[in-house]
Parts: sequence; structure tokens; C-alpha cells
Amino acid sequence: MRCLNPNAVFFDRDGTINAEVNYLGNPEQLSLLYGTASVLRHLKKRGIKSIIVTNQAGIAKGLFTEEDLMRVNNRLIKLLSEEGVAIDALYYCPHHPEGNVSRYRINCNCRKPSPGMIYKACKDFKIDPKKCWLVGDKLSDIGAGSRAGCITFLVLTGYGIQEIKKIISKRNIFKPDFVIPKLTDLLNYL
Repeated sequence: MRCLNPNAVFFDRDGTINAEVNYLGNPEQLSLLYGTASVLRHLKKRGIKSIIVTNQAGIAKGLFTEEDLMRVNNRLIKLLSEEGVAIDALYYCPHHPEGNVSRYRINCNCRKPSPGMIYKACKDFKIDPKKCWLVGDKLSDIGAGSRAGCITFLVLTGYGIQEIKKIISKRNIFKPDFVIPKLTDLLNYL
């Protein structure tokens, strides 16, 4: 494998570090998945950056606003802070090509499986994506990580079980480098 000691780990948000809630626009619905804080704490101790990259199509679909998303993200940061950890950055894509809100109805390079958010973070932090990992519960996450050159991990929380079935049936072109049952299993690769 390319990089067994990453400079950064990119995490999808919903279904990966917090419980999957279909179109999470209410901060009260956010809860961390078991082990999230311990994984982030371990990465921080090793000097590895933790960066969230998340598609938020609910904005383009008119299900919640960017202000609602900010409230959800602020709650996430607060919950992590209460656990004694912090993320280094959070990037989100509010776009969807079939959205109901015209200003967000675009094809963009930031919506996963495009790697735009990863490239932006790498530029901002001056890191090489080939020296990074990506962890997500959807094959679109895996696609973004693969396209950027990251080592990819499909976690079987959130939509992970459904997505692994797509790989088995060969209905998807994106294949993760590793499959892990839960987020804490990521630590076995460090």
C-alpha cells in the first residue's frame, strides 16, 4: 500500500463519524458514533490531521439551509470538544445537479465522488493527497478518495452495508482499499 502513516485522514460526516440521519438539518438529531472521539484523539496524538469532507445535498434540495448546516456542524464541534478532541477542518458541498434551489443546482468539482474538497484541503494544509487516507460509508466517498490518490476505507456503519453489496454485485466502479466494520478498526492500520 502507498501510505501507512498518513499526514491526514479525510472523514465523511454522516454515517461515518456521526449516526446517519437522512438529510441531517437539525442539530438535535446529531449524535457521535461509538469510538469517534477516541479515533480522532489517537490521530491527533500522532500528529495526523482529521478533516471532514461531506456532501450536503439537502441544501440544494431545499430540505435545510446553509445556516441549519452551520448549526449542525457547530453541534458536532461542541460534542467533540466535550470529548476533548477537535477536527482540523470541515469542508462541505451544498450542490446537487438535480436540486430544487437554483443557486445550488450545479455540477461541481466538490461533490463526491469528485475530489474537489480533498484537493482544496490539501492545498489549504499543504499536504499531498497520496499521503492521506479517506474514510467513508458510501462509494461516492471512496470514489473521491481514490481519484485524489488517497488510501480508502469503507466503514460498514451508515450506508456501508448497502454499499458493500454494490461492490459484491459489481454495480459500482469504486472499490475501497480496505473495508472496516466500525470506525475504531481504523486504528488497526496505524
